Amino acid sequence: MSRVLDQAETSCRTEKIKKIKLGLNVDHVATLRQARGTSYPDPVVAALLAESTGCDSIVVHLREDRRHIRERDVFLIKKAIKIPLNLEMSTNKQIVDIAQMIKPDQATLVPEKRKELTTEGGLDLIKNYAKVERVVKKLKNSSIKVSLFIDPFKQQIKAAKDLGAEIVEFNTAAFVEAKGKARAEKEFQKVKNACSIAEKEGFFIAAGHGIDYLNVKKIKQIKELQELNIGHSIISRSVYIGLIAAVEEMIDLLKASN
Repeated sequence: MSRVLDQAETSCRTEKIKKIKLGLNVDHVATLRQARGTSYPDPVVAALLAESTGCDSIVVHLREDRRHIRERDVFLIKKAIKIPLNLEMSTNKQIVDIAQMIKPDQATLVPEKRKELTTEGGLDLIKNYAKVERVVKKLKNSSIKVSLFIDPFKQQIKAAKDLGAEIVEFNTAAFVEAKGKARAEKEFQKVKNACSIAEKEGFFIAAGHGIDYLNVKKIKQIKELQELNIGHSIISRSVYIGLIAAVEEMIDLLKASN
């Protein structure tokens, strides 16, 4: 009887972990294409492969400088896939207009600087409240779910609630880039505590930035976490073993009980 109860408890824990969704960011497929100005590799094909392998959503960041993803990619991916499309975007008017035209299932507002290699830090909702508020209203009026990419701080969560966002995505950069176990644990606890607060506020909770095949084992332990958005590590892994295998490997890690 004890053995049966133990198995049931393990099964329940595993089932809870299995609920973490995987959003694949295909930006860096486009980065490789743009390096030579060719028509390949095509992020649309990558999105379809990811969908067939079990990803729950596809993420693309249409940057103002169009350094990787182009309008063509966003339009075709939206048309091709059956799983949700998550469009990462700034509050730039032109990008907002494109989003309203394409109507992705979800728009994630992120900060954006022209010279950055990748997104640096979460969107400061307090400093940019008025601008973000205008964009959130436009997106919601177009029946687009709104996610806000923020640092794991209580005041940012409160602002996200006031702005009417349905989703928060916590920036995990400080956790994944921390030097030493003590610092990493401190940053992990910040994300964990933020997820707990966000759950009480009724948010769908996502996280991302720098998650890879090693640190995912730690971050997935947060019980309130519902989705991880991962790009660079999976696309990099696919160079060696192929995209399907790389996606399968990450899904297996999310499903694993430890």
